[in-house]
Amino acid sequence: SRQSQVGFDGGKKIKGRKRHLMVDTLGLVMMVLVTAANISDQKGARLIFERLAALPQRVKQLVRIWVDGTYEGVDFMIWTMDTYRWILETVKRSDDAKGFVLLPKRWVVERTWGGLNWAHRLSRIMRSYPKLLKPSSTSP
Repeated sequence: SRQSQVGFDGGKKIKGRKRHLMVDTLGLVMMVLVTAANISDQKGARLIFERLAALPQRVKQLVRIWVDGTYEGVDFMIWTMDTYRWILETVKRSDDAKGFVLLPKRWVVERTWGGLNWAHRLSRIMRSYPKLLKPSSTSP
């Protein structure tokens, strides 16, 4: 049911659903997973890794995965290495950085999120203008 897919993430103060996204080095989506918000980021990553491992053509040359600080943890890194032979490398901001900081490698996934959010907003706008979606009888 829809209700079972909704949860509350106390850390991010989000009620609803959480999107977990894995992209390649170009920012192309490899896997996306939507879970209840109360599913941890590491649990979401485990679910993505399990699904990704079932697609051998996607993971043939996968060796290193760059992650943000929410995926940091020795147990999770060891589990990933033991299970899939993938190295997790955490990309973090320096502790003394203030404001927006462009992080190497991390901007790739942020750019993808931006594109996905833009497309989502665009689709919502288009749905609110049904006349724009109707085919024209005077098309060339």
